[in-house]
Amino acid sequence: MLFFRKKTPYEKEMAAVLRKERRFLESRENRKESFVNRKLAEVVPAKLQGTLDSAFAKAFGLIFEKGTKVIEKTYSRKNLEIDFYENQYMNAVLENKKTLRAFSKKAKGAGTKNILLSGTAGVGMGILGIGIPDIPVFTAILLKSVYEIALDYGFDYDSEKERAFILWVIETAVSCGEKTAETNGKIEKFIKTGELPEDYNREEAIKSAAATLSKELLYMKFVQGIPIIGAVGGFYDAVYMKRINEFANIKYRKRMLLKMKRGAEK
Repeated sequence: MLFFRKKTPYEKEMAAVLRKERRFLESRENRKESFVNRKLAEVVPAKLQGTLDSAFAKAFGLIFEKGTKVIEKTYSRKNLEIDFYENQYMNAVLENKKTLRAFSKKAKGAGTKNILLSGTAGVGMGILGIGIPDIPVFTAILLKSVYEIALDYGFDYDSEKERAFILWVIETAVSCGEKTAETNGKIEKFIKTGELPEDYNREEAIKSAAATLSKELLYMKFVQGIPIIGAVGGFYDAVYMKRINEFANIKYRKRMLLKMKRGAEK
């Protein structure tokens, strides 16, 4: 007679994360250019791509250097850290499905607020025909959202290592094809070793993430620069914010679970 062992809450949670991760990555690796983007490619100025690349790179660099403290004024880092430790304590005591999912429930709630905030800002600027100037605002809200997600799972975002992780998460979430597999490989190696590659360069990582993000947003930012109908382009700020939040939740949740496992094995 075969013996079937019931999975633990931890095993079920990890299996759920891995399923979501697999579906997300497959959707990006198999993605094809949309009909709308193919049509817009015919009218978008060639130099716009370079302008967007530069704008996103400057936004990331500026926020990492000087803007994080400003962003932290929009939420209480201390309270988020306390919430994590409370959830961690409850999970250590009860170790059930509810306590394990408390972390992701908290992160998704904050993420939803930031998605709405990004969409509202994007649509508002789109109505006014503001496209490229919206990039610093979009980037600030994007990093705010990822920062909050990180704290909800017990990770900071101050070190060079964590900023590299954030850049890779953003880049993977909006890339497609072989690029998705490549950048996800960097994330997985970091999760396993906790170390950056010897040849890691922050400026190059910023440029790579900025270029991938700007390529994905190119046509929508072009549309956003047209008064009134630009609201459609601005709406896509929320669409991409949602996608990046989803992937950030998957990766930080996975990191937290693996960290729990390593702690239990000691």
